[in-house]
Amino acid sequence: MRRKHLLTSTWQTSLAYNQMLGQNVINTFWFERPLWVAVDPFTAEEEAPEVEEFIYHRPVLESEVLELLEPKPGSLIVDATCGGGGHTEAVLESGANVLALDRDPDAIQHVSEQLARFGERLAVRQANFRCATSVLDDLGIRTIGGALLDVGVSSRQLENSERGFSFMRNGPLDMRMDPRAQLTAAAIVNEYSEEQLTRLFRELGEEPAARRIASLIVKMRKSASFRETLPLARAIEKLVGRHGRHHPATQVFQALRMEVNDELGALEEGLRALTARLARGGRIAVITFHSLEDRIVKNFFRDHSREWLDKPEWPAPQRNPDYDLKLITPKPVEPTEEERRINPRSRSAKLRVAEKT
Repeated sequence: MRRKHLLTSTWQTSLAYNQMLGQNVINTFWFERPLWVAVDPFTAEEEAPEVEEFIYHRPVLESEVLELLEPKPGSLIVDATCGGGGHTEAVLESGANVLALDRDPDAIQHVSEQLARFGERLAVRQANFRCATSVLDDLGIRTIGGALLDVGVSSRQLENSERGFSFMRNGPLDMRMDPRAQLTAAAIVNEYSEEQLTRLFRELGEEPAARRIASLIVKMRKSASFRETLPLARAIEKLVGRHGRHHPATQVFQALRMEVNDELGALEEGLRALTARLARGGRIAVITFHSLEDRIVKNFFRDHSREWLDKPEWPAPQRNPDYDLKLITPKPVEPTEEERRINPRSRSAKLRVAEKT
């Protein structure tokens, strides 16, 4: 049974309905005009503070996100990767309401506890943003006022060795952002063929020594399977050697993480899902941290902002069936020198924004 959407200017909560659906949602709501952040994986490990007390990452490009998203009081912003809640908090303080999504249960718990003071203006649900359509349908939401995606890995994930993202701290070869997922980094390292590993490290990690590393892994796993992060990182370091500032295992670990979580596939699906739900004038903002992600966002925004298409073999230009966006940032917005100095993990961030036409 699904409750009908009510077009109202205020939020209406229904805890009984929430419990009936068995949803992991806080403050379910229906409203009138409902919108979409992390760290550079290449620098985060080297620059992570060695402290026991944990603080989620600083929100990257916070002022730029608020300025370009233009959140309005009473509208809904979908923060599709709420992480530590920095962007979520800033949007809430601007007067807008927020539906916060994240596939990581640690992030969901953190945001729920830290931002509880906003009450019914905040709803939180554990979900991959590629599933935004079903989340919004379950909540009876037809349109949203804007959306924010920050697709970097969070400091929390890197610094918690038990999650297996780090090549500086020993832990299980896991790397699942959602612990309910089946595929782990250990399964990839121990079960993929040499050719599959080579292609993975080359395409997702952009690793020049992809074939040599894949060959080494296949050779070493014959004696003993890889189960922890440090043995793998040290094997790569011994093979490739240390050159420059970055750890030689950085790009391999990046590729494994992206494969485990299907990050590029999720990004493509999430862009389509959230753009489709934007109300006219609503904006979608995406922060990326490396070229593969940025290329997907750039191409998506380009393809959806061309009103007309033309080819030499056509007698005349044709209307673009995917035309539904206007570029707000023809070139990506990058952190200022001051932000890079204060938060070195932000240095490769790029922010792109488009508006629903």
